[in-house]
Formats: sequence, structure tokens, C-alpha cells
Amino acid sequence: MSTKATVKRKAPTARKASAARGKARTVKRAKARTSSFMDAVMEVSPFTEAQLHRVFLAVIIGGAAVLAWTVAAMAGLPAMARQQLAAVSKQAGFEVRRVDVRGVEHLNELKIYERALAQRDRAMPLVDVEALRQSLIDPVNGISWIKDARVSRQLPDTLVIDVVERKPHAVLRKPGGSFVLIDEAGHELERVPAGRAKGELIVSGPAAGRQMAALTSLLEAAPAIKPQVREAEWIGNRRWNLKFKTGQILALPEGGKEASGALVAFARLDGTNRLIGGKVVAFDMRSPDRVYLRIPDRGKQEAALNAGAARRPEEEAE
Repeated sequence: MSTKATVKRKAPTARKASAARGKARTVKRAKARTSSFMDAVMEVSPFTEAQLHRVFLAVIIGGAAVLAWTVAAMAGLPAMARQQLAAVSKQAGFEVRRVDVRGVEHLNELKIYERALAQRDRAMPLVDVEALRQSLIDPVNGISWIKDARVSRQLPDTLVIDVVERKPHAVLRKPGGSFVLIDEAGHELERVPAGRAKGELIVSGPAAGRQMAALTSLLEAAPAIKPQVREAEWIGNRRWNLKFKTGQILALPEGGKEASGALVAFARLDGTNRLIGGKVVAFDMRSPDRVYLRIPDRGKQEAALNAGAARRPEEEAE
């Protein structure tokens, strides 16, 4: 007949029980202080809990990627390192899924998306943002409306493209009668129908587009005349003929200084004699001391105005 031996544990002493309860209270207070501290940090932090979680995840993924890159690079395999980095990034959601285009006013955004979306589903580390920028601003193969652009990554999945557009300044009449919008430097932007050219300054003549800076300076010399000019024709690659909204034509001399002086003198004559809108159909100021007028049915005549009225400002100063 077998008997079971029962071993009874000795009950803890009052001192040990008191010490255990004290330790439990200490742990509870520490947890409470830690929780309160974290709550206070979250209250003053500008980030949400989800955003902080994403940041911590990015740090962990980044650390893993750096480790993978280091191992591959030490093995002498930089291409493998890049691929490893890309694979880790894609697994973490760091790949191109969206394109955000900013600063567009005139150009067709689809032209930008066509180039940017070639990066879609590509891991962020593999996106060459400078190459994408160059493809947009290249003077030959770029987008004509784009003067400058900045391409940046907005983690985890967005490419941001900030565009600086060229501003339409005039319309260039091409040989054959087609019209093209140009900016202040004569850079061609896009073809437009004839109706779109109405109301715009129309420029014509061989290589006229390359003379836009000179034309702008010329017209700014006579602010009162500038709004009246509808067309400017570059003649013989050396001088301008201006056509007013009334259909009248003003022939200016060669040379930037000479042309500006003649236009200022014409503005002064128009202010006292109301030449624009009158019977004269053409004014010829190519002669330094004469203004020749063409009146219908009378042929070319010398102006009734004396030569002194057409003197340049510098001649009056003498």
C-alpha cells in the first residue's frame, strides 16, 4: 500500500509580502509616468500617430536598405546593391504611384504626364529626377511651354513637378500664313489659328523672332504709341515697319537708337497733329530730317510739317 507524500510550502512572511506589494506599486507608477509622458509628447507633436508609425517604419526600412547596400557594395556588386535597395523600397511602398503637376496655366498637362508616368511603379531610389527635369526643359526635345522645372520626391509614392511656364508675348506670322505664339525672347510656343492672333501683336519677316528683345525696347521708348501698334515687320534684316490698328504704316530707319528716336519724334507729332487715324496711309521716317507722307490719290509728298518738328530729342538739346 503506497502513500503520497504532500509537501507544503511555507507561507510567505509578512515582510516578503509587503516587499512584493511595494514593487508592484513602483512598476505601476513607472508605467503611468511613461504613458503620461508619451501622451504629452503626442499632444505637442505636429504628427499623428499614423504618421509617426510611418516615420519609424521608414527608419527601419532605411536601415535595412543601407545594410543591404553595404553588404552588396562590400561584395563589389553596386548594381546588385541598387536593385536590393529598390526591392526593399518597393516592398515598403516607396514606389511612384502618383504625379503631382504644379504651376501649369497654358500648356497641356497631359504632355507632362506622358513623360512622368514612364516612372510609374518604379522604386523611388531608381527615379532619376534630374533626367526627368532635363527631358521637360530640353530646348530641342523638351516641352516648348516650359521655361524651367523642378522635380522632387514626396515620399512614399508621389513625384512632384513644379513648372515655370513661358509667357506668350506676341504672334509670329510664318511663311505660308500660319501663326505661332512666341514669348518675349522669340521662343516658339505653339501654333494657333488666325482667329487666336486677333488682338495680339503680330510679328513678321525673316528672323523676326530673334529680334523680339529689340522690338520690345523700341516700343517701350514711346508708351503712347505702343498700344496702337498691331503689327511689326522686320524688313531686310535691318529695320522695322510698324502697322497701326488703323491700317497706317510707319517706316522706321535702321539702327536701334535711330529707330527709337524716330518713334519718339512720331509720337510727339501725333500728339500735336493727330496723325494716327487721319488721311495719311503711310509715314516714312527713314530720312534723318524729313517726314514723308503718302496720301491716297496724291502719291508721295513731303510732309507739310517742317523738318524741325521731326528732330530727334538729342538734336533739340543742341
